[in-house]
Amino acid sequence: MSIITLTTDFGRKDSYLASLKASILSEINDVNIIDISHEIEPFNILEAAIILKSCYKDFPKGTIHLIAVDDEISIESEHLAVYANGYYFIGSDNGLFSILLDDFKPEKIFRLNISQKSDFLTFAAKDIFSVAACHIARGGTLELIGNETNDFVVKKNILRAVVENNMIRGIVTYIDNYGNAITNISKAIFYNAIQDKKFSILFGREDDGINAISSKYKDVEIAEKLALFNSENFLQISLNQGKASSLLGMKFFDKIRIVY
Repeated sequence: MSIITLTTDFGRKDSYLASLKASILSEINDVNIIDISHEIEPFNILEAAIILKSCYKDFPKGTIHLIAVDDEISIESEHLAVYANGYYFIGSDNGLFSILLDDFKPEKIFRLNISQKSDFLTFAAKDIFSVAACHIARGGTLELIGNETNDFVVKKNILRAVVENNMIRGIVTYIDNYGNAITNISKAIFYNAIQDKKFSILFGREDDGINAISSKYKDVEIAEKLALFNSENFLQISLNQGKASSLLGMKFFDKIRIVY
């Protein structure tokens, strides 16, 4: 049975998600539809890319990942089907793919040429993406639904931290449900720069430094701040049994500095 995952900014209040799933099931009923997230901040392709990037490899090879965030078609933002690392991805060419697939080159990239069945041009997930996903799920080739291209829109890679002058500069790229502030500073970048030197992780006020890396939340007392590397090996700032985002005032794109 084929697997189609859904990552959208639809929320769950309206009928958009139900209509999307109905469209898929109307095309093919022998399919497993998995919800990754529908609480993406509207139009936030960075958040969508980070959430999907953290889990798409956990699915079986051949899984079809449908991403409906900022997906309205335009001359600058066409629709793509991408085959990469054994998985299919369907979404808008709005910079999302350059963030999601920043560490390797996809094997195939196709600009979709599926004709819409209606004149309603703002629901690409239902009218275009679901058709492409079902075509792939039935064993169809990308050549039948698109024109091959060599690249997609490249968005400046904000997932990479910068190392300079005894300092690592990064930003907060995601706030999870627990209020953990996840940064773009990878474990490899951190240890390559720091090695065995003393360091201080600075954010917000200059006296908010953290001078050690914890392996688990309970390494510190309840309500104490800490830094650790998450399952994706990115540095995150947390509070033990508390929300760092609210209690430490951390938010998207806040600057993080590590001096050593």
